[in-house]
Amino acid sequence: MIVVWILVGVAVLVGIFLIASYNRFVSQRQQVRNAWANIDTELRRRYDLIPNLVETVRGYAAHEREVFEEVARARSMAMSATGSPQEQAAAEGPLVAALRQLFAVAENYPQLRANQNFLALQRELANTEDRLQASRRFYNATVQDYNRRVQAFPSNLVAGWFKFTPEQFFEIEEALRPQVEQAPRVDFTIGAQSAQDAPPTAGSGPAGGSPLPPDSPGPGSSPPAPPAG
Repeated sequence: MIVVWILVGVAVLVGIFLIASYNRFVSQRQQVRNAWANIDTELRRRYDLIPNLVETVRGYAAHEREVFEEVARARSMAMSATGSPQEQAAAEGPLVAALRQLFAVAENYPQLRANQNFLALQRELANTEDRLQASRRFYNATVQDYNRRVQAFPSNLVAGWFKFTPEQFFEIEEALRPQVEQAPRVDFTIGAQSAQDAPPTAGSGPAGGSPLPPDSPGPGSSPPAPPAG
């Protein structure tokens, strides 16, 4: 009878472990999917900003047609990538390269870099990039925790029984760090200090005239008398 109760107790503990482990796998898998949804949101926001950015640059560099076509082609490929995170990351690579080329073109046009619309798009794109990288780090951390349980004993037994498989990481480089044009800083103290330290120039004597030699008579004095004899 005692053996029966022991077996029943063991079966209950195993059942509790299976249920808890299974529910945790389900929760972690849902967290991975939610984290990926955040990445997808930031990617879509970046796709939406690109056309306005291209049109702004085109207004100043219309002859850079190949660059604009490459950005449009890479954007279309990235938007149509709906596969795994690795496939999405592979599609983002050409888009990153095309955007860098677009900003390289913009560097050649000072008036464009001072355009308020262009500056606003730069800031928005940089903010989107920051959020994208933050979402990527959170997603990869969530995947790492999930994959560790899929591969570690004894939770790997539950993963195998219920078909929980490892998830893929999402690895892309930090694509854009556009430098927002800033107004030049003017420091008047430098000029003032230089003026104080400058040596006196010719013509800086009294009343704007040349400095008098030591033996010269001052203004208004009579000339010296000739020697007697």
